[in-house]
Amino acid sequence: MSGTKKNHYRACLFDMDGLLINTEDIYTEVTNELLAEHGKGELTWDVKITLQGRPGPEAARLLIEAYDLPYTPEELVKANIARQESKWSHCKFLPGARELLKYLHEKKVPIALATSSNRYNYERKTGHLREDGFDLFGEHIVTGDDERVPKGRGKPYPDIWLAALESLNSQLKEGEEEIKPEECLVFEDAVPGITAGKAAGAHIIWVPDDRALKVLDGEEHSHLTSEQGIILSSLTEFKPSEYGF
Repeated sequence: MSGTKKNHYRACLFDMDGLLINTEDIYTEVTNELLAEHGKGELTWDVKITLQGRPGPEAARLLIEAYDLPYTPEELVKANIARQESKWSHCKFLPGARELLKYLHEKKVPIALATSSNRYNYERKTGHLREDGFDLFGEHIVTGDDERVPKGRGKPYPDIWLAALESLNSQLKEGEEEIKPEECLVFEDAVPGITAGKAAGAHIIWVPDDRALKVLDGEEHSHLTSEQGIILSSLTEFKPSEYGF
């Protein structure tokens, strides 16, 4: 990646929760309902940032440990699914997300989605957001339970990003050179996702929640140097032309 110039990027790989849509707010709402039932108080952001971007069972395990909850990870995932079911239809695109996807699609920039959400939740979160939104990814969608991602190798491991890139490369036009990881921009909001993106060899566009930044308190630059990527407060700040798009 060190020799890659900005106008040499060829593809964009996107996370979903907390980056494109506001589902992280719904996760917090559901978690707070559950914690209240056990007299544990509300989910704090020092814990939340450890959960973001991780596969469901792993996030459940960390939450159980943090609050000493009387569940197995499998039980907690099941309990949360029941609570979330009625809320997913209320989620919406975050500022700049839909517009960026449409812009890249119109410019014929290859895009793919790599989300830790399982396929079941992906379908329920995005069913009302398909037109001019998630449909633009076409077949290039990799979920946390995708068979292309080995079990136990979700974010912060790079496998899901590499699977998304492989999906794009599988449909290149004849004679078109394969896209390399260092020619990709990875868009993420969570630390495990940017760790995975760096491990994959991509350049990172990190859009953390401002509440996460308050918890990190300057340590965000230890997670992402200026050579590895940039930190934005919103996707509205991203300028595609600066990256050759």
